[in-house]
Amino acid sequence: MVAGHLREKRGYYHIVLSYTDENGKRQTPSKTTGLPVKGNKKRAEAMLREAQRSMEDELKRRAEERTSTKPTDPSDILFSQFMLDWLDMMKNSVEVTTYASYALGIQNRIVPYFQTHHPNLHLRDVTPKHIQDYYTYEMKENGVSANTVIHRHANIRKALQYAFKTELIASNPADKIERPKKIKFEGSICNAAELAQLFEIVKGDPVELGVILAAFYGLRRSEIVGLKWSAIDFERKTITIRHIVTELSLDGKYQMIEKDRTKTKSSYRTLPLVPPFEELLIRLKEQQEANRKLCGKSYCEKYHEYVYVNQIGELVKPRYLTQHFPALVQKNGMRKIRFHDLRHSCASLLFANGVSMKEIQEWLGHSNISTTANIYTHLDFNSKIACANAIQSVFPAQAQHEPSAFVP
Repeated sequence: MVAGHLREKRGYYHIVLSYTDENGKRQTPSKTTGLPVKGNKKRAEAMLREAQRSMEDELKRRAEERTSTKPTDPSDILFSQFMLDWLDMMKNSVEVTTYASYALGIQNRIVPYFQTHHPNLHLRDVTPKHIQDYYTYEMKENGVSANTVIHRHANIRKALQYAFKTELIASNPADKIERPKKIKFEGSICNAAELAQLFEIVKGDPVELGVILAAFYGLRRSEIVGLKWSAIDFERKTITIRHIVTELSLDGKYQMIEKDRTKTKSSYRTLPLVPPFEELLIRLKEQQEANRKLCGKSYCEKYHEYVYVNQIGELVKPRYLTQHFPALVQKNGMRKIRFHDLRHSCASLLFANGVSMKEIQEWLGHSNISTTANIYTHLDFNSKIACANAIQSVFPAQAQHEPSAFVP
């Protein structure tokens, strides 16, 4: 269906259409009606309806054209078209967040590359070199990271595995690929002094609540935005992480996805409600009630269950945190810090204060301790220093000289 509306521009009506084309991309063409705004609304609306009908007919014609030229033998399908068909099939088989991730890589990167560099490449003729060349191109020409290429490889391999299972191809060429080496992620960590400075900088700013929840509780962005008042137990002094809100781009538009479950089973956790944060929540609750009365019918009631809303009741968007936070930090003369680095800083402070890796795992909500250890192995260096000092104390040289403590 082709949607549309009229836009007033420089005193004239303009027609704006909105539809998804044959490649799954959102199109919003605009053209003038040539009609002045004054006294021509009905004529402009009639032109809008005609433009919508005309575009619907055009899209239908294109679809029929593609159907008539579609090969009768499934093995004759072009590789780029197969990837789009597989993506369309996955739309109803995976969660919308997963589908959006697939679509981002396939529609915007993989398919355009093969349509440009190998426009006549059939599915049955795809070789490991075709795929390997694509990865090399992305890394050399577009500066794509090794980790991103590994994600793209997962998409291509999964699609080709489906082709193999359905006997469209004799084997999966993606199985013979040399994937680039994964780059180990190491987040930046704020020390106690930097966190204290941060708390001062964000005081009174809309990002304040997010910073506290990320730095003290180590919450993920989706957990922060998804926090509901029902998750706060002021009597038992607990905060339960059980609801998330994510944001994704689909068909060129951002969408908010609300889920009554966390990223993993282990992410569902209950943490203590400490007095400073409890006081902040009480102030927020009072402020929200005041804003509701002040705004009246203009106040957004859709998100009344949520803690993190703005002055008119709208839910704070996840990307606002990641975009606004670093700008605020740099504006106040601090070094570059990403919002997610606050979660790493939380883990660092916990470890520095004697909290075990197992306890950190449970606090952060990781599914297993290996995830925690792989990300925060650098936190264990203090224990290595203790070992070095212990070994140094038994060296023969200690009979002549007192061993000096090893410091990093």
